[in-house]
Order: sequence, then structure tokens, then C-alpha cells
Amino acid sequence: MPGGRLTQPERQQIALGLADGLAYAEIARRLDRPTSTVTREVMRNGGPTAYRPDLAHRAAERRTQRRRPVAPRDAAPPQDVEGRDGAAVREFEEMFTTVLMQSGLPKMMARVASCLYTTDEGSLTAADLAQRLQVSPASVSKAVAYLEAQGLVRRERDERNRRERYFADEDVWYQSMLASARGTAAMGEAAREGVGVLGPDTPAGRRLENIARFVDFVSESIVRAAEQARDILYTKPATDPAPRDAED
Repeated sequence: MPGGRLTQPERQQIALGLADGLAYAEIARRLDRPTSTVTREVMRNGGPTAYRPDLAHRAAERRTQRRRPVAPRDAAPPQDVEGRDGAAVREFEEMFTTVLMQSGLPKMMARVASCLYTTDEGSLTAADLAQRLQVSPASVSKAVAYLEAQGLVRRERDERNRRERYFADEDVWYQSMLASARGTAAMGEAAREGVGVLGPDTPAGRRLENIARFVDFVSESIVRAAEQARDILYTKPATDPAPRDAED
């Protein structure tokens, strides 16, 4: 399997594969490249509908020309977990960060979220994140505040060392869906208020009423789906009762 950076002809082959509706895995197989390489390449350059090989190649050249900052001497990269390919893990983290950015997260917020979600413990302190990402504690604090407001992470205070820990467990996605539903419902309320202002029999009023009905339906569906998913997917197995002592 070839290594190194993608060439311009390979990027053109990726564009042709996307135009033909091929899956990332099939495009990667034809290029004899890892699927994660193709996925990361597409997602960091506009996604499958906006990927342009020439623009992607120029962007890659610009990235290679930038000087990489020198890591502090006391910075220690996270230890690779036994049995895992460290390079593959870091490649996945980069790809996952790019996907989060494509979903709408700013870059630093996406980096913090990706770091949390790919950590076995599912929780890190601000100092942990700053060291792993090689950024300032202030950047971490700003990113966490944003993610917490979106329901994508939660924080707890460790009373033993009086430090805050940030968590990205299963319940975070449930809370995130509820936050999304609340935001959608707020749009419906605003649209319905506009109906009263503009008049229900006017074209603008009817348009806003349709918007309100649509987003009401969507927000209610999100809540139902989130609750159903949590009940089905996050149900913990029942604990067997302790055996009773044998009777004499």
C-alpha cells in the first residue's frame, strides 16, 4: 500500500469516484490507499458535493509549506494504547475533527470534542486537553464553554483535587439532541409570533405558520427519537440478584 501524500492524479481519481457515486472504501481500494485517507481528504476539502481536486491539491501544498511550531520540550505526546496503531489513531482523530468541523463546529471546538470522544476514559481535565492539543488553557476553556452550551460535553468538579473534568459519555448525545430540539422549538415559537404580527391571512403570515408547524413537528420528533434511543441503546443489563444461602 503506497504511503506519503496524495498526488494530483490521485485527487483527480477521487473526484471521478465521487462523481460516479462510489463509496469512500471503493475509491480507496482503487487507489490502494486507506479508506481514512480518502475520507479525510474529501471532508477537509468541502465534502463529497464540493470537492475540487485542483483546489484540494493547492491547499495541501500550502499546508506543507507552513512552518510547523516547535513543541515545548516538556510536552509529552499521549502514550499509545497497547495493541493500537498510534499513527492510525492520530490519523482517525484528525479525520474525525474534520468531520465535526463539517457539521458546523469551529476548529478548536472540534479538536477538543474529538480529543474527548476518542479517549478511553471519556473525560479529561483542562490541563490534559491543553497538553494533548498543545494549546493554551484559555483556548481550552473557551472551547469547552461552547461545547457545553451545545450539550456536547458536560463538566464535573473533582473534590479530591478541586479540578474540573470534562466528560463526553453516552448521555451527552442525548442532552445534545434535547438542546437541538429546544432550539428548533424556539424557532417555531418565533415564527408563530410573526403570524400574529403580519396577519394569518397574508402570504407572509401563511409562510410563517407553515414554518412553525414544520419545526414543531421536527422538534417533537427529535425528542421522541432521542428518548427512544436512550431507552433502547443505553439500557444497562439487569444485575442478577445475589444467591441466597442454601437452606439446611
